[in-house]
This record gives sequence, structure tokens and C-alpha cells, in this order.
Amino acid sequence: MPLAAWFARSQPQAGAPGLRALGVGAEEWRSVMRDVQRASGRLLALWASRDAQSDTVHALVLAGSQGLHITLALREPQASYPGIEDLFPAAARLQRALRDLSGVDAVDPDRRPWLRHACWPQGYRPLIDAPVPPPATAVVDQYEFVRVGGEGVHEIAVGPVHAGTIEPGHFRFSVVGEKVLRLEERLGYTHKGIEQHFARLPILTGHRLAARICGDSTVAYSWAYVQALEAMAAVEVPRRSTWLRALCLELERLANHLGDLGALGNDAGFAFGLSQFSRLKELLLRATQAALGSRYLMDVIVPGGTHCDLADPGAAQLAQCVRMLAAATAQLRTIYDEHEGLRDRFAGAGTVTPDLAARLGLIGLAGRASGQRFDVRVDLPCGPYPDLAPVTCARLEGDVAARVAVRFDEVQESCRLIHEILANLPGGMHRAAMAVPPAGATGIGLIEGWRGPVMLALQAGEAGAIHRCHPHDPSWQNWPVIEHAIIGNIVPDFPLINKSFNLAYSGHDL
Repeated sequence: MPLAAWFARSQPQAGAPGLRALGVGAEEWRSVMRDVQRASGRLLALWASRDAQSDTVHALVLAGSQGLHITLALREPQASYPGIEDLFPAAARLQRALRDLSGVDAVDPDRRPWLRHACWPQGYRPLIDAPVPPPATAVVDQYEFVRVGGEGVHEIAVGPVHAGTIEPGHFRFSVVGEKVLRLEERLGYTHKGIEQHFARLPILTGHRLAARICGDSTVAYSWAYVQALEAMAAVEVPRRSTWLRALCLELERLANHLGDLGALGNDAGFAFGLSQFSRLKELLLRATQAALGSRYLMDVIVPGGTHCDLADPGAAQLAQCVRMLAAATAQLRTIYDEHEGLRDRFAGAGTVTPDLAARLGLIGLAGRASGQRFDVRVDLPCGPYPDLAPVTCARLEGDVAARVAVRFDEVQESCRLIHEILANLPGGMHRAAMAVPPAGATGIGLIEGWRGPVMLALQAGEAGAIHRCHPHDPSWQNWPVIEHAIIGNIVPDFPLINKSFNLAYSGHDL
């Protein structure tokens, strides 16, 4: 049936604006998913929950300016459900992770474990079963990588342990000479048990853990958490606090883009870019601390509003800093654009065409660089973004150069938004009293982080507890796309291509 008919059957969903809730049966699960796919919709997240010994599969899909939270209640515990990876390729890993964590199995061909890594017994369900001690001896599972045959084909294994402080990830290249025929990733080596830990916390303090899910997206995750919580509790937050939250989100976006632009220059052999953007990022972090009391804004967003207000002297310093950043990055962009070495490394590397991006579900910054003009701040905005009218920054080329260009564009747009917020910040309180939501209430937060849409689904338990909390990072959708972006490129270009996406290991492995 038309997608509009499914929306007509749905009910309002507490949480982010524009979301609806729809319960379906097993025979309807693939039908609604197929209709979403035909309408060029996006699968954003897939997870499971258990109530009264019954399992429920959840999906959040986005279509235009609306979102649909679809639930499928399984008749029997651990019953299988129809797979959807043929409709949404990103569902393959989501379904495998869901099986590893909850024991709920999709009927799809790829049945390899994704998160388990032999770290818990076969058949154990971390989100459902009682805790078990770790194995007495380390076990190495024999993961079945896809092999590529043919004359002159050989494999290069990279990771999972890398230099520096990044988290582990394994990359298996099949190459002829230096040209890549295939890349297969394996992630999830440091499963931290964050979803399990949420269920041990009071619901009014869970925002602190949300802020620590992924350190470079602390504002996006904490805002998604409190957005869901406040909607469940029917708490209206002060208007000033929503503007302060947007200020924090744009500062987080700006800091990450400055860091990435420097790192991308360095990966292409242009150390000058790294030094200049590192200097600018440090100046921004200092101004952020002077204005809001924290360099990385962890724990600034709290239930009911913000932990702190904007200090007057710090606000003036922040405004001055952002004006300087806008001018400096414009000058550095000219240098990047005119540097022959950078142009040679960036242009044509790691190309993801708009058609491929649409089929694979590429989202966020990387998606916008490949013609996918979706931005939650524009398409499903929460306050104050309708008043700020942000501009979607997008390109069509889909290569490293396009992803760099989108970052430069978004730096300028975030500087504009920050000036708008500082100039028009509403008066009044910055925090309201917070109530505990009723048991069984569910809410979904959806915030456009700097990588892309960050989602968090929250379900209240008894007596102010958390029954279930599922965070979702946009890296889930985008990691598989890198496997396609590298095909036909040479192995030495992989670090540059990988950095141009700059996806999260930590946000992917909870």
C-alpha cells in the first residue's frame, strides 16, 4: 500500500518532532519496509526489546519530513522475523548485532556473528540473560571472511590493533598489485556493555552515560537522550535552554570539522593544514570553556534544560572567536583549493556516486557529499532550528574532495548559526523541574550530530528505572559504504578515504 496509508494507521510517538509509531504483524513487516524503500525512505535503526517474556523488534525509518517507529511483536520468545537486508543493505550488520545481543534472529543469509567475537558463550544473550563470568581462557573465533580468488590476487590484513589511541577495527583487503578489488571490515572488538549498563541506572541520570557513548558526539547523544525523556514525561523545557543546546551542538560540529580538516590535510602530506586547523580548534575549545565551563561540553545538557547558563564575558569572547574562525577557514580553504598536491590526492579518491549512496543508505555528512540532501536540523527539526533556518550543505561528486568541501561549507554555516544564537538568545530560565516518566513509556530522540543523525530509543521501567535504552550512531550505516568507496583505489589511499568519512569505532561498538 502507499506509505501514506501506513502513516495514517500510526500514532504519535513521544520524542523528536515528526515521529509516529506503528505496530505491525509478521506478514506486514516486509510490506511496510518495502513501501518505505520504494518511497526512497531510509532505515535508521534496528533493535529489540523484551516485555513480559515476549520479544519485540523495533525499526526507525525516515521518509521525507516524517519518521516511523515500527514495532513487530514476536509470538514466541526468540522467534525469527523476516530479514530486510535486500531492501536496506545497512540492515545486514544491524540484524547480526541484534541476534548477538538479544538472540532474535532474522531470516537472512549472512548468519556470521558481528559483536560476539567469542567473548561470551554461544547462545548467550547479553541484553536478556543474567551476567556470566568471562571465559577462563581466551578463545579465538574463526571468522569467515569472504575470499577473493584469481591470478595475482592476495590479501592484506590491517588491524585490529592500530597505532595511537584509536579503537580496534580489522580491514581485510583483496588486491592485485596495489589496486583494491574488495575490502571487508570487521568491527566490534571492544564491546563495552553500555546498553546493559543503562538498565542499571535511574532514568533521570542516564544522560550522563549517554554523554559518554562517543566522546566526539557527547552533545548529540545527551540531547537525544533528554529529548526522548522530556517527551515521555511531558515536560516543557525553557525556550532559552533549547537555544543553548543548539549552541552546544554547533560548537561540537565546528570543533570536529576543524580537527578533520587539519587531519585530512596531514594525511595528504600537507602538515601546514594540520598545524593551522589544530591551532584554530584549540582557540575554539578555550572560548567554549570560557563561555560554558567545559571544553567538550560533556554534561552541559541535562534533563529539563542545561546545567549552566551562558556567561556574559565568555559569550563575547566566543562571538569574537567564531568571527575569527570564519575568516581564517575561508582563507585556508583557498589554500587547500589551490594546492596541487591536495587536489591530486582529494579529487576522484573514494568516490561514492549519488545512486550508490542512495542504494546503500549513506547518511549524514558523507551522504550529503554524495547528493543525499538529508539533515535532521532541516528535515525533522526540533527547536530552535525552525527559527534559525539552517542551510543544507551538499555536493554531488561523492569523493574525498566533496567530503572536504562539505566540511568547509558546514564550518561557515555553523559559524553563522552560532552568531544567530548569540545575538538572539531568549531570556528567562535555562532549566525546568523534571518529572519521572510513567513505567512503560517510550520515547525516541533524534539529533543531527556532526557525523549524521544520532538516535536514542528510551523505555521507562518501574520506579524511575530504565527498562531499555538503545543508542544508534550514523556510523552503522556508513561503515559498509567505505567497502565500496575503496574499490578501484590503491591501498595507500585508504587512510585518506577512511579519514574523509571519519566514522566512529566507539559509537558503533556499545
